[in-house]
Amino acid sequence: MDQYHRDGFVVVEGFATDDDCAAMRAAADRIVDDFVPAERPTVFTTGAARQAANREFLDSASAVTCFYEEGAFSSDGQLAQEKSRSINKIGHALHDLEPAFRDFTYSGDLAAMANDIGLSNALALQSMYIFKQPHFGGEVTCHQDATFLYTEPMSVVGFWVAIEAADTTNGCLWAQPGGHRSALRSVFKRSSPSNDDGTYFEQLDDTPWPVAPDDLVALPVPAGSLVVLHGLLPHWSDVNRSPRSRHAYSVHCIDATTEYPAFNWLQRPAEMPLRRLDHLLAA
Repeated sequence: MDQYHRDGFVVVEGFATDDDCAAMRAAADRIVDDFVPAERPTVFTTGAARQAANREFLDSASAVTCFYEEGAFSSDGQLAQEKSRSINKIGHALHDLEPAFRDFTYSGDLAAMANDIGLSNALALQSMYIFKQPHFGGEVTCHQDATFLYTEPMSVVGFWVAIEAADTTNGCLWAQPGGHRSALRSVFKRSSPSNDDGTYFEQLDDTPWPVAPDDLVALPVPAGSLVVLHGLLPHWSDVNRSPRSRHAYSVHCIDATTEYPAFNWLQRPAEMPLRRLDHLLAA
């Protein structure tokens, strides 16, 4: 816990069991197999100028949706490779709608970890299954999670679980030690609370992003490891240049006592309220 508060991140090996990882991977494979793409499928990118902001992306807050890699399609609009090798991630309500992810998220272990770092009123806000496809999985540009999941005061924490081993060749996480003490650079907002199509980045601070390997450290981890990421921590992952995939499951949580503004892109409908990580234990 001292390391988390000092560096803004901590790695906990052996957090998820082999059975946990196998169950979540099998569920993800089934979701992709069953996925029927829209006429204009959504591509995922963290790049500010190209961030998807269509209805499908915004509706994924309360759904299970597959997002393609940027380079998944050829010039004629057809997939350049099989569908199973073309998906960037699945999001963003796996933790509430898919049993394997729900069982892992609300088992009590994540709640205990959240409590240890001071997030005692943790609400599970969003979840993602990330593929990092072999030779293909795209870069995730350096960013702070609080940009996309803003609360007042800042409270978001990312819990990133390695379903497969991650290293510097297949796109492991990199983070800036102590970077969580820097300012929030920007906030990703809906154009208006009722606008289902428009989003933009509001720039708050011009501090340059750290770069690897000068300012960032690599976080290679074996399968089953948990990486806990402070919401203001700059972190990044490179393109997967290896013949191996780098699957991961990520859950972002916020404190129930903070304000979650209506300008955030991720808005759940009233009939699907956020749940505490420890709600099963409380019941």
